[in-house]
Order: sequence, then C-alpha cells, then structure tokens
Amino acid sequence: MAHHDDSQNPKGSFRKFLEHLSGAGKAIGVLTSGGDAQGMNAAVRAVVRMGIYVGAKVYFIYEGYQGMVDGGSNIVEADWESVSSILQVGGTIIGSARCKDFRSREGRLKAAANLIQLGITNLCVIGGDGSLTGANIFRREWSGLLEELAKDGKIDKEAVQRHGHLNVVGMVGSIDNDFCGTDMTIGTDSALHRIMEVVDAIMTTAQSHQRTFVLEVMGRHCGYVRAGTAGGERSPRMDPGHSVPQRPCPRKGPRGRPSRSLLCLCRYLALVSALACGADWVFLPESPPEEGWQEDMCIKLSENRARKKRLNIIIVAEGAIDTQNKPITSEQIKELVVTQLGYDTRVTILGHVQRGGTPSAFDRILASRMGVEAVVALLQATPETPACVVSLSGNQAVRLPLMECVQMTQDVQKAMDEGRFKEAVKLRGSLCPSGLECASRLRLQLNGRELRQTNCNVGVVNVGAPAAGMNAAVRAAVRVGISDGHKMFAVYDGFEGFAKGNIKEIGWADVGGWTGQGGSILGTKRTLPGKYLEDIAAQMRAHRINALLIIGGFEAYLGLLELSAAREKHEEFCVPMVMVPATVSNNVPGSDFSIGADTALNTITDTCDRIKQSASGTKRRVFIIETMGGFCGYLANMGALAAGADAAYIFEEPFDIRDLQSNVEHLTEKMKTTIQRGLVLRNESCSENYTTDFIYQLYSEEGRGVFDCRKNVLGHMQQGGAPSPFDRNFGTKISARAMQWISSKLKESLGKGKRFVSDDSICVLGISKRNLVFQPVAELKKETDFEHRIPKEQWWLKLRPLMKILAKYKASFEVSEAGQLEPVQHRGPEEPAAI
Repeated sequence: MAHHDDSQNPKGSFRKFLEHLSGAGKAIGVLTSGGDAQGMNAAVRAVVRMGIYVGAKVYFIYEGYQGMVDGGSNIVEADWESVSSILQVGGTIIGSARCKDFRSREGRLKAAANLIQLGITNLCVIGGDGSLTGANIFRREWSGLLEELAKDGKIDKEAVQRHGHLNVVGMVGSIDNDFCGTDMTIGTDSALHRIMEVVDAIMTTAQSHQRTFVLEVMGRHCGYVRAGTAGGERSPRMDPGHSVPQRPCPRKGPRGRPSRSLLCLCRYLALVSALACGADWVFLPESPPEEGWQEDMCIKLSENRARKKRLNIIIVAEGAIDTQNKPITSEQIKELVVTQLGYDTRVTILGHVQRGGTPSAFDRILASRMGVEAVVALLQATPETPACVVSLSGNQAVRLPLMECVQMTQDVQKAMDEGRFKEAVKLRGSLCPSGLECASRLRLQLNGRELRQTNCNVGVVNVGAPAAGMNAAVRAAVRVGISDGHKMFAVYDGFEGFAKGNIKEIGWADVGGWTGQGGSILGTKRTLPGKYLEDIAAQMRAHRINALLIIGGFEAYLGLLELSAAREKHEEFCVPMVMVPATVSNNVPGSDFSIGADTALNTITDTCDRIKQSASGTKRRVFIIETMGGFCGYLANMGALAAGADAAYIFEEPFDIRDLQSNVEHLTEKMKTTIQRGLVLRNESCSENYTTDFIYQLYSEEGRGVFDCRKNVLGHMQQGGAPSPFDRNFGTKISARAMQWISSKLKESLGKGKRFVSDDSICVLGISKRNLVFQPVAELKKETDFEHRIPKEQWWLKLRPLMKILAKYKASFEVSEAGQLEPVQHRGPEEPAAI
C-alpha cells in the first residue's frame, strides 16, 4: 500500500481509517484519456470498487474529456458488477478520445456544468501528461467556471458554495513510460511483453534464413511526449495563461516530491527490449550514435556473421535521431545493411500491436494499487491540496505533485530539442546512463588485444530450482566479466557439479541468444556444498577461481552461509562471493524481488484467466488453484490480486475453519449476483491440514446446490517457459551489477595477495524498495526464518488488504507508527478472513 503522512493517518484499525475518510455524500468521476494502455481497466476497476467500498458514488465518464463535455449518457453511475471481468481485458472499456473542445474555456464550461448536475467534485484521470495537465487546468479554473455558470443562470449559488472545489488525482497510463516521477507507467510492462513475443517469434525465422531484422518500436519524442493541453493532445507549449512554472523540480524523496529513479527496471521500450532480447544494436533518441556509426554497426554485423551467428537484431525507437537531430528510420538502416553488406534484411514495425492484448500481471497489480491509492488521495484532499499523480517508487505507491512531474517531463524534451543529450539522459533517471552502459558492454565484443587482462578467474554457478531469467543473468555476468578483463568459468550442475569438476571456461559467443531461454542452461541442483567442501575447495584451487557468482534461490543463500563458515578451514573460499536471487518463490532474504518470480506470476495469471473464462461459460462454479512457493505466499497473494480472486490462503497469515466457512458464505452470496464464478488460490504449504483436497471437499459440500467446485494444481509449469521482459531485464542488470562489485573487489587485491575474510566480501545482492543493495550474508541471518525458508519481514504482505477490498470483503489491518498499512495477524471470531 502507499505511504501516507503520519499526520493524515491516525493510529488504529483500517475500519477507523476508512471512517475518517468516509466517501459518504461524495461523487467520483473516472475517465481514461489519450492513447490506451493495457491495465487501464484494472485501474478503473480499482477506483470504482474502492470508491463504492468507502461509500462514495462513482461515475464512468465515457470517451474521456469528450464525454465530459458532451454529458448526458456519457456520464453514468457505476456499480460493483459494472467492473466485473475487466481485469484481464486490454484497452479501456469506458473509451478514450482526444478532445479539442476541452482545450477551450467554452468546452470546459460545458464539462463543469455536466459534472455539477451529478455532484461530481472528485476527478480521477488515467492518461498521459497532456491529459493530466488538462485536468489541472480544469481544477484551477473550477471556481471561476462555477461562478460563470451561476451568472448565466445554469446553476444556483448554493451549488457554487456546495461544490466550490474540484479535487484531481492522476494515474499515468502510457506504454512509452514517458512520465517523469514514476518508475513505471501503466501499460509499459505489457507493451514489453508484446515486443518480446514478436522478437522471440522473429528469431526462429531469422536463424533459419540467416537474416538481419530491424524492429521499430514505439517511443516517439524520445519516449516522452510534449506536455500538451487537455484531452491528451500533444502540443509544443501550454495554452497562453496556463504555462507551467519554469523552475527545476527539486530532487526529493517519496514523501512529497518527484525523485529520479535509482533503479527503474523498465524505463522505456527500445532500451529495455534491446537488453531483454540481446539485440546487436539499438537506436535511442536520448543517446544518438556517434559520428561514423554506420561503419561501426556494419563492422559489428559482419563480425557476427564471421562467428557463424545466424541472425542479427537491430531495434529502433520510432523517434530515433542522430547528433544533428536528423531522423534515423528503420528503412534507412535496412538500406544501409543491404547496400554495405548485402545481407538479407527485413523491417518489422510493431506499431499498435504493442498497445494490444491482455495486461501483464505487473500492470494489473500496479494499476490496482494506484487505483486504490487514488481514491484515498481524493478523500484526503482539501482545497489547499495541489493536484497529485499516483506514482510507483520502488515497491511503493506514492503521491507526487502533478505539475512538477509534468515540468520534469518537459525539461527532458527541451534538453532534447536543444541537443543537450547527456543532460536529457540524466534527467530521465539513473537507469538511462546505467542501462545504456549495460547495453553497450553486452553488445560490443572487445578485441582481446585491446583488453587489459586482470589474470583473474571468476566462476558462475546456478543453485536451487530452475527459474526463468537465470540464463539472462549468466549471459550478463559472462560478458561484463570478459569486458572487465576476467576469464569466466561456467560451473555446471550446481555445487555437486562444482565438486565433480564440471567446470569449463565460457566465452563471449558461448552465451549468445541466452536471454530468451527458460530454465538453466548451466544446469542447477538443490544440493548444498556442506558435504563437498573439500572437493569444491580443490576445484577452486585447480582452476584458480578468484571470485564466485552464485545465481539461485534459498539453497544458494544457505550454500553461501556454508561457504562463509568454511573460510576458516579453507582459504580457497577467502575470495569475493556474491549471490543474485533467482527463484519463483521470491523467498530470498535481502531482496524484494527474485529473478523468475515475475514469469511464474504471469503463468499463474494467464492460467487463472483461462479458468475464469471456463467458469463463466458453465456458471456457478468455484475453482481452487494451488500455487508453488513453499511456505512463501508471494505467488498466491500476488496471483490472486492480478487475477481478481475471491480469496488466497497463505502460510504467513494463519487461517482456520471459520475463515473457510466465511469464504464459502461470501461465494454463496456472490452466486446470487450476475458474477456467478469464483476463484480461490492456495499456497502449497499454507497449512499442513487444510490441504487443497480438504478445501476442495469442504467447498464442494458447503456449496452443494449453490455452486460446484473444481481444483487445479499448477505444479512445475510455473518454473517453465520463456522469461518475462521483467525477469530478462532484472536478471541482466542485477547480474551486471554483481560483476561490477566483483571487479572492484578484485581490483583492491591486485598485487597485494589479499585474502578476503571480512563479512562484506560475501554478500547477497538484492533490490530493496528502489535500490540495489549488497548485504553481507552474515547480517541477513537475523532476518531469516530458517525453519520455513522465508524472510521474517516481507513487503508484499501490506498488499493483502487490497485483494480483500476489491473482492468485497471487510478488510482489517493496522496503521503502523510509520504510517504504513499493516495486515492484522490475529482476528476475533466476529472478523471475516483477513486477506
């Protein structure tokens, strides 16, 4: 859940919190404007259901600002069932349109009159920066518009006093991720899914014919659009009299103002898709290629062909330019390759395919969180509260001043227009320079004669169960390590293979095409190193391993602890060691996310979508779905939120027979409505006695005559499949960062014969909120529940109430000292099941 100021959030139960923020007597209008984006429907659903939950009336405003201006049947009250079964639908069910009428004061006057008729003084706008800027203009003019309407006799003076202030909260829906102040916009992750699907499909035909493919992806105006006026219109400047204050946006933290991303996993489509698919070349507006790029690119492609590489992928952002601000188009690049090299080359322009299809699990969860937070922000708003935009900062939803974010976005475009490309990159956030550097290092094979050799050998090993994205992490480690001058050694089949000497030097070309491969090409086993310490030490000595990168899950974490403890007996282990978390269970201490968890979550969500479709055809059916995760309920909880489930049972939140009975009663009532299907998720180890079979039999018996039940154990399909864009990109970036850490440690010891014995030389690299953090494995022991193989504190538990609220339960949780919403672990018999 989002962060709120302590002064606004009284201590006590969420029920009291909601009473304090009662929506009784209030009306909220929700609209989508500008270009559509996958996940908009999830945001609309969250706004409607949270609004109704707190007692407010919520109105659909169809066709964006045009519907607001036209009024009548375009503004309709929504009920709970109005947003049923839209979570998995792409686009926006309430329509979106660009509106010239709203750009004029006359049009805004009509819109104000239509809203006043229904008492709507709270507006939730889902769109791009132009749409959000228009909403802010409307808000600033509101009192003047009402006075003019009263003067013309269209409303009375009492209405002016009663509805004298308009509250505005925005959510950014844009596949381009083109808004400063947020790590991710709604729709970006789903657009990346579409791009990766196309790239993966193209790769097979490209390899078959030895072709070069040029892919053009969206990202006009350097991935950012110019801030326009209302209705999503893009224009070079604001309307006269409505200019944005031209002052720099201060870099501050999540409590109040925009801060530039310290770790944004998906900043814009072209760069991230290039990282995720291992493209040979990428053209970005923010980083125009240097003079002579044509020759450099052709040399790179010819080198690939000489190494028997059967395909080349070149990605072009549709707004790509050179240093003279001249466009670089996909057709130009094709002509260059054909003319200079004579290669069979094809161009694929993805276009609006990127906007289509079902939203990813990430976008559904993001939009749901933002929608709930938007309603809370509207209820807390006062006449003095500036318009805000709900943004994502790490794993938190935060509120930022809308116009300061718009100003920062405009600053990027201004820097681009004036040719200040390096400054534009910095303004976009630190992913830009780090992402560009990472892309360059992974793309360019350095000539061995030009590379300063370190004479250091680095081993890479996968440990634990396979997780999608492991191969992307290995590829990044190998190529960054080689570019740093190290020799890289692949350890096959985990610690067991390490002990047996299944070790081989691995080169640059050996890891080509690995990013899109699922599973673990190196092989992986759950075996811990404890009984192989002597043999592993011997192999490290024989291969002169100077550092070790371990990629894996909880077994990798335990193995790192065992290697740390063995340093006293085996000096071979006194080398830098770092672990990168990779497990579908997402249960590694020291990291909010693990490689592979996003792919598994998307598999669960896709399966639940199909199951819900099946249930809707038969009516009155409830499905019980068992997910993986061991004792960690991450997949079950987040899968339930992404799929719109009615309940999710997890180990971290104990439940009993009363909770099961309460859920059955809830589903029985639900079957009386038009939503005659149910979905319940269960984590595989949530309870020793309340097994999937037990819950299925209980539901079947208690629901007899009202609904029937089916069960489905998803099993190992959650570990398979091609990695999602998130996991490819996360695996690439976090592994590259781990190798940079190893290189810096090895540099410290060059010529000194240094033995690494301090705690900070054996670490877990994880993502915490929005930072990549190296944490000594010894320090993480106190944060670990070793019996159940989970961290003692897990951030995603704060999202438990959201699923319950959106499924129409009474949620119950506490507000902590820090203002964070905390789930209640113990309930009295009168309380329904906490989520």
